[in-house]
Amino acid sequence: MTKPEAIADGGPDYVLSSFPRGDFPKYRWASRPESLPAECWTTETTHRDGQQGGLPLSAEHGIKLYEMMCTFTGNSRALRQAEFFAYRPADRAALAGALERWKSGAPVEPTTWIRAAVKDVELIRSLGVRETGMLASISDYHTFHKFTPGGRKVALQNYQAAVQTALDAGIRPRLHLEDATRAPLDVIAWFVDAVLVLARKHGDVRVKFRICDTLGVGLPYDDVEGSRSIPRLFERLKSCGVQGADMEFHPHNDTWMVVPNCLAAIRAGCGAINGTLLGKGERTGNAPLEAVLLHLVGMGYFPNERPDFTALNTLAEFYRSIGHGLPATYPLFGRDAHRTRAGIHADGLNKFWWMYAPFDVPKLLGRPLEVSLTKDSGPAGIVFLLKQHLGMAIEKTDPKVIALNAWVLKQFDEGRQTSVEWEEIEPMARESYRVRGDSGS
Repeated sequence: MTKPEAIADGGPDYVLSSFPRGDFPKYRWASRPESLPAECWTTETTHRDGQQGGLPLSAEHGIKLYEMMCTFTGNSRALRQAEFFAYRPADRAALAGALERWKSGAPVEPTTWIRAAVKDVELIRSLGVRETGMLASISDYHTFHKFTPGGRKVALQNYQAAVQTALDAGIRPRLHLEDATRAPLDVIAWFVDAVLVLARKHGDVRVKFRICDTLGVGLPYDDVEGSRSIPRLFERLKSCGVQGADMEFHPHNDTWMVVPNCLAAIRAGCGAINGTLLGKGERTGNAPLEAVLLHLVGMGYFPNERPDFTALNTLAEFYRSIGHGLPATYPLFGRDAHRTRAGIHADGLNKFWWMYAPFDVPKLLGRPLEVSLTKDSGPAGIVFLLKQHLGMAIEKTDPKVIALNAWVLKQFDEGRQTSVEWEEIEPMARESYRVRGDSGS
């Protein structure tokens, strides 16, 4: 048993094995899960599900978005594919531009998204893609009510015909099992087995299966019965002979479980997570791939080369420019994600900034730690801004700091509701400390 005096007399322990300086937090496994896949990566659906969620993507925007994905992933292979709609001319033009760049060495492979129907396969067979996603609704909510006539057998027959057409065309099918988290596990296994039998007749072709938590009702626990259990879903796929590299997970965030469910899928052996950079998507959004990849880095994936998280600042600005900016408090890349308005936090940042930073945010994300002034930010907020913007190390007891804070408090005493930003207080700060501005004034 550790003696209390030994703890009291010891120096600071920053738990650097979990929170290393200059890197994302690390996973310290008490026992590394044997089911973790040897490789893990992500795939993108902004050109598909992002558009379904309301993103107004012209062909030009679609190509620009694809190029930003490529810049983000670089040579890391952390983001390997991006799926495109193929129904409208603008979508096909964006796909063609992406395919041209990929054939010239771009790192993200363009694929398509279609319904698992023969006519849709015929639509894309001449577009030049090697792989296509195929919507295969799997729950009885869909199979009995979406089709006429309805039922599991009719749905399976339709899907098999589409898979056969894709295989005959030399296109690798990726079956998107829509609403899998509300489908009986036995039905999912029955369908997967039937498709695998069909695929084996084409030799070495390996069909992919994407588990879709379409309504975000999945749970990350293996002690939950049925298909709501994300680990049980992927265990069932593995029992059918599907390899980790051929399994994907596509969740939504309707019940706030999207990232935990992604991590549960990975822990169960799923090799790929499908989502969107910065979480765009239908309703509450898709899996935010930057969050998933942050955790994958923490698990030890991408040890030699990793994606450039700082590049996502450009993507955030792109979304703002087309009228779909991120919520201010969006984690990691929202405007206020690293901004405090509390005096106790500002004081902590002044004394030892690691106190209120989860990792080296400026280095790893290219984002500054920030303070906005409110009735609660106190003199510490003024001190932080003076150091950040003017390079001045001033004590919070300095009379000029007290005077600037008094001006801030007066604003709120008179009914102000919005925070005071540096740009507003800068002229007073410069005048108080006789610091010249950039303009030389």
